[in-house]
Amino acid sequence: MPSKLVILISGNGSNLQAIIDAIASGVIADTIIALVISNRKDAYGLERARKAGIPTTYHNLVPYSKIHPSPDPSTKYSPAARAAYDADLAKKVLDARPDLVILSPSFLAPLSTANTPVINLHPALPNQYDGALAIERAYADFQAGRIQRTGLMVHYVVEEVDRGEPIVVRAVEIREGDGLEDLRGRIHGVEHGVVVEAVGIVLGERRRRDGAVDADADG
Repeated sequence: MPSKLVILISGNGSNLQAIIDAIASGVIADTIIALVISNRKDAYGLERARKAGIPTTYHNLVPYSKIHPSPDPSTKYSPAARAAYDADLAKKVLDARPDLVILSPSFLAPLSTANTPVINLHPALPNQYDGALAIERAYADFQAGRIQRTGLMVHYVVEEVDRGEPIVVRAVEIREGDGLEDLRGRIHGVEHGVVVEAVGIVLGERRRRDGAVDADADG
């Protein structure tokens, strides 16, 4: 039985396309994408999935904010809205019965309880620039003379943001004369390969573990 992936997207879906292509070419073997979930209706990644015959669905936080409005005008989404959104997202994911969930920045407790691994791409080296604007912060430190390189990683998603165990790490040089967009382009230029490699590693480890369990049961 092939391994099943669920992939979360919010935009262009170029990493999704890299995975689609890797499955089609056999680089990621014996695997199907069971579902693509987007938090934006107009995400081009949904069109990529449809062209490949992959089921898609849309899941956005805004309707939950109407049901559970924030009591604080300075906070767009209430904790109750976020919790309800996450619970329904986890159900959609688990209903697809995936072996691996990809590109989800959020820790979803039901997935952890179900022993469903979740991985995400972060454009920084481990323990550097956790959270948002990682490339911008690295570039600012380069301009200040504090670093000469940055990088990216695919890591397991845990409760602490961007602190899960790294699966694949790549360093990226920052060159003299680089602008922010030069650095951003260099990082994006290697991320597809990093994501595909990480998917292969995680699925390979899961298959070996499942095979060992089956062997023990037969013995």
